[in-house]
Parts: sequence; C-alpha cells; structure tokens
Amino acid sequence: MKLSACLTALFGAILFMLPAAAAPVDAGHARVELISERDAALPGETIYAALKMDLDNGWHVYWLNAGDAGLPPQLIAQPGSDIEADAIGKIVWPLPHLLPVVEGEIMDYGYNNEVVFPFPITIPEDAMGPVTLDVMADYLICEDTCVPEQAHVKLKLETDQSAANTRDGELIGKWIAKSDVPFPGEARVLKKNLDWTLSLRLDGGFGKVHSIRFFPFGHDILHPAAQPVELGRHGATLSLSAADITAVSKPLEGVVVIEQEDGTRTGYEISAAEGSPLPDTSGLGPAGGMAGLQVAAWKLILLAILGGLILNLMPCVLPVLSMKAFGMVSAVSGGHAGEVRRHGIWYTAGVLVSFGVLAAIIVALRAATGPVTLGFQLQNAPVVAILVLVMFAVGLWLMGMFELGTSLQNLGSGLADRDGDAGAFFTGVLAAVVGSPCVGPFLGAALGAVMGHSAPVVFTFFLAMGFGLALPFLVLSFVPNLYKLLPRPGKWMDTLKQFFAFPMFLTAAWLAKVLGDLAGSGAVAWTATGAVAIAFAAWLWQREARLPRILAVVTLALSVFGVAERAMAPAPALGASSAYAAKYEAEPWSAGRVQSLVAEGRPVFIDFTASWCATCQVNKATTLKSRAVHDFFAANDVAFLVADFTRKDPAIAAELARHQRAGVPMYLWYPAGSDVPQVLPEILNQGLVTSLPLTP
Repeated sequence: MKLSACLTALFGAILFMLPAAAAPVDAGHARVELISERDAALPGETIYAALKMDLDNGWHVYWLNAGDAGLPPQLIAQPGSDIEADAIGKIVWPLPHLLPVVEGEIMDYGYNNEVVFPFPITIPEDAMGPVTLDVMADYLICEDTCVPEQAHVKLKLETDQSAANTRDGELIGKWIAKSDVPFPGEARVLKKNLDWTLSLRLDGGFGKVHSIRFFPFGHDILHPAAQPVELGRHGATLSLSAADITAVSKPLEGVVVIEQEDGTRTGYEISAAEGSPLPDTSGLGPAGGMAGLQVAAWKLILLAILGGLILNLMPCVLPVLSMKAFGMVSAVSGGHAGEVRRHGIWYTAGVLVSFGVLAAIIVALRAATGPVTLGFQLQNAPVVAILVLVMFAVGLWLMGMFELGTSLQNLGSGLADRDGDAGAFFTGVLAAVVGSPCVGPFLGAALGAVMGHSAPVVFTFFLAMGFGLALPFLVLSFVPNLYKLLPRPGKWMDTLKQFFAFPMFLTAAWLAKVLGDLAGSGAVAWTATGAVAIAFAAWLWQREARLPRILAVVTLALSVFGVAERAMAPAPALGASSAYAAKYEAEPWSAGRVQSLVAEGRPVFIDFTASWCATCQVNKATTLKSRAVHDFFAANDVAFLVADFTRKDPAIAAELARHQRAGVPMYLWYPAGSDVPQVLPEILNQGLVTSLPLTP
C-alpha cells in the first residue's frame, strides 16, 4: 500500500510538471490551443506564448489586414485570468500569403493549414503560485463560405522557477522567424492620383527573386490586386493602385514579402516617404512570379459585360426594352438612320450614368452603414410606388392617351429631336433602375466579391455591366444591315405601339405586388388611386385649353407626392420571411433555426428571395413549387426555409455577405449532418434540386 501511495504521488507530481498547454479545442473548422516557450517563468518575467491553430483542409484565417474581406484573429482576456489584458502583448504576425477570391483581381491576406501566432506575456509581479492565461480566441475562418468561430483556451504556468519547454519553444521561435524585420534599405513612394510607384533600394539587390508583394497595414490603403514588379541592380519597383485618394498625404506603411526562386520568404517592414523613385531599382525586367497576376482584371470586366447582356433577357427588363424597340422601329421606318444612331448613344449614356450613380450610392452607403446589396432601391416603398406610376404612365402614353411634344413620326423638327434624345436617355435610366436588382447567372459570386472592394473596382464593374446591358441596342443602331430588315412604315406601327403598353401595365402590376409586400394593402390602394389620377391628368392633357393642362400638371404632381408619402407608412407587423414562407410549404429562415435543424441531422434547403426579384419568381414557379421538388423534400424530410429579402433585413444581408453574394437569389443546401452549406446556382431546375446529395 505504501508503494502504491508513493507511485500515485509520484504520478501526480509528474502530471503537475507536464507542459502547461491544455488539450486543443475543436472550434468547428480549426483545432485551437495555447502554447508557451516555457513551462514556468518567474514573477515579472516576460516570455512568449502563442495561439496555435490547425485548420481544416481548404480553410483559412486572416492576417492583421485581411485584404478584400475578412477579420484578423483577436485574443480577449477573460474574467479570472491571472494574466490580464494589459500584460498580453501584440501578436507577432507571421508573413501573410495571398488568398485569391477572384483570381488576380480580388485578394485576401492570410494563412492555410497550420499557423502559430506568437505574443508576449508578462507574469504578474505578485504571483505566489501557478498562474493561468485565460483567453477567448475570436476569429473568422473561411473556405467558399465564412464562419465566425470562438475558442476558449487556457494556459497554466508555474512561477517558482524558469524552465524551458524545448518542443513548443522551438515551434514558437520558428514562427517568430517567419515574421517581418525592419527594412535595412530605403523605401520611397511616388503618388500620382491613384497610381503609386513604390521603389525599394537595397545594396546588392534582393537576389534571385521569384515574386515581391507589398501588404499594407491599412485595410483600405491599396486596391489588393496585381502589383507588377520590375527589378533593378539595387532593388525593385512595384506599381500599386491606391484605393483612397485621401490617403495620399500619409506615409505608406506595411510589409514587403520577397520570395526567392528556392521558395525562401523574407519580409521587411517599411515606411515609405513620398518622393521620386530611387536609382537602380528598375531596368532589369519583371520578377518571375508576377506576370500571371495581371490577367484577371479583363476577365472580371468581360464577366460584367456578359452579365449585362444577360440582363436583357430578364423579365424585369423586357417591358422597358419594348419602349426602346418601338422608338427604334419608328425612327428606322421613318428613314431617320442618323436619329437611330444618336438615340443608341443616348440610350447607352442613360444606362451608364444610372449604373455609375448606382455604384456611387453603393460606395457611399457602404462607407456609412456597412455592406450593401443589389436591389436596395426596390426595398424602399416610395421608390417602388413611384415606379408603379411611371410604368402606368408610360403605358398610357403607348396607348395614345397623351403625347409629349411632337410624335415620333415627326422626328425632323428640332423639338422632336430633343424629345427623342431625352426619351432614349430616360429609357436607359429606366432599364438600369428596374434591371439592376435582377442578378443574372454568372454574376452572383463576382458581385459579392466586388461589392466589398475598393471604389474604383466597384465603378469599373458596374459600368461594364451597364455597357453589356446597352450593347445590343448600341450595335443595332450602328449596323444598317440589321435595322434595314425592319418592315416599312404603316398602320402596324400604331398597333405595335399600343401592344407595347401591355407589358408596361404588367410591370406596374408586378411592382404593385412588391409594394404590397413592403408597405401593405393600404399603400397599394393609394398607389392605385394615384394611377387613376394620372389617367385623369392624361385625359385633361388632351384638352387643348390652357386651364385643363394646368389642372393636369397639378393633378400629376399631387398624385406622385401623395402616393410617395402614403407609401412611407409603417410596413405590416408580420416578418417578411414569415409572410413569404406562409404562402407555400416552408419555414421562415433564421440562423438559429438552421443550427437546430443541422443538429437534428435533417437536410436543409434555404431560399434567399424577394418579391421584386424576377429570377427568384421564375425559379419558384418552375422549380421550387413543382410536384417533383415537393415530393423530393417530403420523401427525404428536407427542411425548406425561406429568407425573404423584399424588405431590408440586416440578418439576411449579413448572411448574403458571409457567402460573398451581393443580392438575391441565393440558394443554400445543407446535406444531412453537415454544417457546411453548398451554394447552388442562381438558375434552378427540377433535376438539379432533386439530385442534391442527401449526405456530405
């Protein structure tokens, strides 16, 4: 018994002397633990601890500047920690890696696989025994999707001696060696508007360089895209693109990472003062690894143009295009080819101006309120109400209820020329306003990434998308062999004009439904009254006397302002997702409900939708409400959740941003037992949904 007691005591003593780190915490997509370079330290002594993270394959966490999107890890001292927050030093950041989101154009900065974040800690001066470091590691971890995770980790240290921990000490030392060091040379930056040139001079140069990358400390200082590099005898020059012109007066600070041809990476912390490029830092040609990073910008622009072209096929845009088609047919039939070309230019200008204004609003709102999604204009009830009236008024005009200026058949006069140009411009504006919420195929992921990017990228992408929308009519207006195929003028033109009124009335009816979802039946009733008032104003306008026309203008103004004011009334109390889900067999979405269903082991299908999203409505009618999909969900106990984004909903906006989507539709599929969703295409079909994998 004495021997047993002695062995037990000895075993307990050995356990007490084992390394201080607790077992790793499995936080979901990473195993997280605290380690230290020593098992024991004296009171008042400063040593290094570290947050060690073993990441799932394909997942990554972020550097102190996450790049395009993301958040760096944080360590938050917990109540009861013997080592308090002011005794925990700053993280020694290992050199970051590029993490492409859209190849070459949109970049994040961070780490894959295993990463160790060292940081100094100071033992309390009055420590009388073992001390505990108790922190919450708060971080964002991403693959195709991003998940905020937390890990509550602890570290216990003895304070009656100073004992080394060889294994963890070597590991921490290795990762400290992977951090940056002060630059032993000179750095300067030449700033010309948003085009900056960073020159780095180091006697003897940088060796056999494969690539050089500058990582700024400030999140929005630089556009994180390609950085063309030219080498010199004593250094290198990088061509940078600034994201914010207001930063031109500040020194350029960050880390330059130089990768040699053998894979060795060295990082230098620099603070570049403004000045002319340093001598001997260029002239020897580009660094080997940078050329491939410069091809993605044109890919992104082509993608935006393709998306704009596809917008022409969206149901929400077709009625507006019918107006443009009628104007073109009328002008060509009247023998006015020059008018057609000019109207094509004005139509394109209207589209581009509108998309430029939309980009400016997005950038401004993002700076003021955070992430912005497409379709935000149709989440505003007064805007939707006015659009209803505009569509209805255009329909009345097409029906011949009133004429603005001279008719389209009299394009010869100067007044008609101006009216025609203005009409073409207005049609372009209307096409952009109504069409922009219709996120077509191929654009969902790219828009999600671009919406969080710098202002120049947002403007470039949206202008390219607008150019794609305007391109068919622009080409048609400049290719005589195409519009010469149109028929000769005749009575059919009046019939065609009146026919095009009906798509406008249908669009007004669809927008009225959107208005009802936003602001209730009362707003729809007031808007219908406003439409009647517009019809009355059109009837008055047909009277040639001065007084009726004055009354028509007054009636029109009162109807528009009255409807807009009434549309600002509070929305119905029922939650948007609840109201929408009640219309067909589904549950309203919430993040908590998804977690509960995943924990139950059920497959989950989530429909992120809006009543103003035409693509969403087509998918619902052709696929989600089909008998085949209904039977598939019922047979496999699939939970069907609906997240209705008709009204602005911060939780839904955050979920869209988390999956790098700029708007609806978005469809998520959770196989049974999996907490990692699959993001489905924007265009659904029954075969795609019924063949979804039920298990991971």
